[in-house]
Amino acid sequence: MNHSRFRYLKAEDIRKLAGFEFAPRLLAEGYLSGRHTSHLRGSSVDFRDYRQYVPGDDRALLDWRVYARTDRRYVRTYDQETNLECHVFLDSSASMGFGQPLTKLDYASFFAAALCYLVVKNTDRVSLQIFDEKIRHYYPLGSTGRHLQNLMHALESNQPGNKTSTAEALQRSAPLLKRRGTLVVISDFFDDPVAIFSALNPYLHRGFRIHLFHILTPQELELEDRGLLLFDDMETRQRVIAHTGNIRGLYKQAMDRHINSLRELAMRRQVDYLLARTDTHYFKLFDRLTQ
Repeated sequence: MNHSRFRYLKAEDIRKLAGFEFAPRLLAEGYLSGRHTSHLRGSSVDFRDYRQYVPGDDRALLDWRVYARTDRRYVRTYDQETNLECHVFLDSSASMGFGQPLTKLDYASFFAAALCYLVVKNTDRVSLQIFDEKIRHYYPLGSTGRHLQNLMHALESNQPGNKTSTAEALQRSAPLLKRRGTLVVISDFFDDPVAIFSALNPYLHRGFRIHLFHILTPQELELEDRGLLLFDDMETRQRVIAHTGNIRGLYKQAMDRHINSLRELAMRRQVDYLLARTDTHYFKLFDRLTQ
């Protein structure tokens, strides 16, 4: 594929990405790497171990000979070679169009393009969902060069859309993802944190590993004192005139509360959360995946 003709996957970035290697231990049932060994229940060549039966286990895996000897129920587990399935959720709501010279959507698209490239490079499978208040486009799992090319075209033609509903998009997407894997959500998360994590619960229950990349501009993190300004909500089109000097403190408190709420909910659910500023290079986000 000729990478140089894609805005979000440039030849010079590909050369830099060649140095990224993903630690196999991070992939155990869902991180970035190539093929790996995971301890999944199911038929495979290599028997691994026994463990005690719990309700919900496949009864076909019960070892009746062990049961006859011990009067206890145990299931057989196996080592099974699997491939990563990585699902990238890209917020493309109206608010993602904010930012100069790089919008939040541009920044998120650079990261999404590189992530998709690295997954396919490792012969693993990646899907892409572009959403705002609904799922606008869904590109199912694939691992070929043609599939990657289709994803790059999708990112190239993508534009900020309607208002945000991260929770709604996650709820609608759950039935589309058949097997557990890695879920990467790239968004400014201007949505109710409790609703977002409620929508993530079905993925957590199914064993998904989840990364939330919270994309914000420096201007959104700390309001500059620029006197009297007209504020235009990019999603509701509501307008408010306010003096920045009078509201800076309250704005900072509200933004900090929102970020801390997301961070605390993520810690409680064992979800990986990272705040990413658009004035830092998106390559730094990969450090999070290789720690």
